[in-house]
Amino acid sequence: MDYEHNSWIWEGVNYYPRVFGGLMVTAALLGLSTSYFGGIGVPYLSLPCSWSNLGIFHKKKSGKRRIRVYMDGCFDLMHYGHANALRQAKALGDELVVGLVSDEEIVANKGPPVLSMSERLALVSGLKWVDEVITDAPYAITEKFLDRLFHEYKIDYVIHGDDPCLLPDGTDAYAAAKKAGRYKQIKRTEGVSSTDIVGRILSSLRNKKSCEDHNGSEVKPQEENPSQASHIAQFLPTSRRIVQFSNGKGPGPNARIVYIDGAFDLFHAGHVEILKKARELGDFLLVGIHSDETVSEHRGNHYPIMHLHERSLSVLASRYVDEVIIGSPWEITKDMITTFNISLVVHGTIAEKSLNCELDPYEVPKSMGIFRLLESPKDITTATVAQRIMANHEAYVVISSIRFFISIFASQDLTNLQILIGIVNLLFECIRPI
Repeated sequence: MDYEHNSWIWEGVNYYPRVFGGLMVTAALLGLSTSYFGGIGVPYLSLPCSWSNLGIFHKKKSGKRRIRVYMDGCFDLMHYGHANALRQAKALGDELVVGLVSDEEIVANKGPPVLSMSERLALVSGLKWVDEVITDAPYAITEKFLDRLFHEYKIDYVIHGDDPCLLPDGTDAYAAAKKAGRYKQIKRTEGVSSTDIVGRILSSLRNKKSCEDHNGSEVKPQEENPSQASHIAQFLPTSRRIVQFSNGKGPGPNARIVYIDGAFDLFHAGHVEILKKARELGDFLLVGIHSDETVSEHRGNHYPIMHLHERSLSVLASRYVDEVIIGSPWEITKDMITTFNISLVVHGTIAEKSLNCELDPYEVPKSMGIFRLLESPKDITTATVAQRIMANHEAYVVISSIRFFISIFASQDLTNLQILIGIVNLLFECIRPI
């Protein structure tokens, strides 16, 4: 550059330093824009190293492969512990594939299932964390099935809880997955198990039988039942667990809010289907869950089998539920409808009978013209599930108890004879008539 012919530039720099400084900074930024945004730049003011090359503005890669995790189970008498296990499994990946063990495999390894395959499928597929379900999954993950998971279903990891899962021959059901280095473990939910729930149901049915008078009518509860008190749940609810199960989103300003209430005791396929049907009628499904006292008052002191917070978590885990009212009133009032901006109140045709029929809990929404009776897709109820347990409780409890006994004593320094004697004694104890 010729200094004499461009002296006016240097004079300008001397007299207007701030102006020229601003121009230079602007030109430099425009030069950067060409390297990243593809905008208009100054070609002669390029820098040797742009910010995009330093990785400051790196764009998120859209082609990243999603991690797929697999968790299997029988999911019979499904409860919030199962739901929490699947929630934890989903947190270890992007997509959760659930293997549902077939009825035949359950009979061979654990005893007869309480729920049918279609009922268990409705429960599992209705959970908000489940992306895909494989039906008729094997109880034991063999190398052949593991190869199928890896190649056909593109599974990255197999997930299971920290509780032992042994086959009838005493071997680890997840040995193949562990050997392949594709196994991850989650924490078991304390305070609930299928065996515990069976015990509660049997206790409840004993109580019901003892509460019937000579005419066969049921006496209304007057005091706490000692049989029921012996099966108090060990689950301790926390606000953190409720948040983990919640959607965390409220209704929009113009959302059509649908309300349905009930006990939702022993959460089953009938509950799932009616919640799905209710959700289709609006934009936001609000579910009222009656308190333990309300359920006992209207159904007898042998109910509920699951307490309020256990029932709340089971409902919150449903993909069709947006929010719950924990301990909702039996009677729906106009103030409640206004407070929650309820557009429609629904109720299923299949429901447990109430002992107190003098009041219609839906009188107000009916008078407002916002009540609708929905045809229940399934005729299953909490009572029918309990009756199934009663029908095959001997086989179920015996096999469950044996498995529990083996898991306790397998790690002890006992001879095979001692273990056998213990199992035999336990068998005699379990099969005694109620």
